[in-house]
Amino acid sequence: MQRRSFIRNTTLGAIAVSTSGFIFFNGKQYVGDCETTSDILGPYYRPNSPIRNNFIIKGEKGTPVELSGIIKHDDCTTPYKKAKVELWHCSGSGEYDNTSDEYRYRGTTFTDDKGNYSFNTILPVPYLAAPDYWRPAHFHLMITAEGYQPLVTQLYFSGDTHISGDPYAASPNSKRRILDVQTKPDGSKRVSFDVSMAVKLAVEPAAIDKLAGTYANEKDSKDISELFVKDKLLWIKNSVFGEDLEYVGNNLFHYPGLPAGMVGTLLFEMSAGGGIKYTSTFSDEKGAMQTAVYIKTK
Repeated sequence: MQRRSFIRNTTLGAIAVSTSGFIFFNGKQYVGDCETTSDILGPYYRPNSPIRNNFIIKGEKGTPVELSGIIKHDDCTTPYKKAKVELWHCSGSGEYDNTSDEYRYRGTTFTDDKGNYSFNTILPVPYLAAPDYWRPAHFHLMITAEGYQPLVTQLYFSGDTHISGDPYAASPNSKRRILDVQTKPDGSKRVSFDVSMAVKLAVEPAAIDKLAGTYANEKDSKDISELFVKDKLLWIKNSVFGEDLEYVGNNLFHYPGLPAGMVGTLLFEMSAGGGIKYTSTFSDEKGAMQTAVYIKTK
């Protein structure tokens, strides 16, 4: 087991301890190292989806499929009871329901005593996300389990020709999440995905509360960003809801799940008078850097 301890930080006043995945010998073989990898949250997450696991909509096109699996503790074996599992995806026409009260193709369920979860829905389809850029078909999952960092991930499907051109799906971290669509004896479709949770680096909640608020670009007051707290994580607001940020220490947060070679960070500073600002830094695959400073206004 690897353990990293982070001592009290003079600016955020936080203590955080992280325990990563581990490998052990069970008497027959080495097991472990089973943490499920994260992926981009994407711009279409909506909180508070209805408690349901049947997304089938009469009259809508799409291939029915069952998505099911087991949520496990970080020992890779013990089932996690009552883990919260959120699923969302596009329709058979490649569209997300971002506004309606129906929350189409969105829902929340909880695992049973054996860690099982299941959804009855349709297979999502690839869609054109930008000119000349197709996103492969994918499910979005967010799993929340007390004692673990909420896991945001995406599931892709074997044989999708758009995977190779997508920097997220083509990442080495996604290999275990490119899944076969199985055909059951009755002819129906099934996708199976088990999840092993892991403890992630976290910021002390009081520190996150201090960081939440409205920030303005110091060079352009019309350029506003809003940071808020959900499930003890720091999020940055977007047009639909927001994207979660991963704390990596020393007042630095990363955008998780960016393609290999790309970096996105927020580095916070706190003045003696209590003012807070952050420097946003992004780099592309070629290493070109863009930075901006945002100052908290409220």
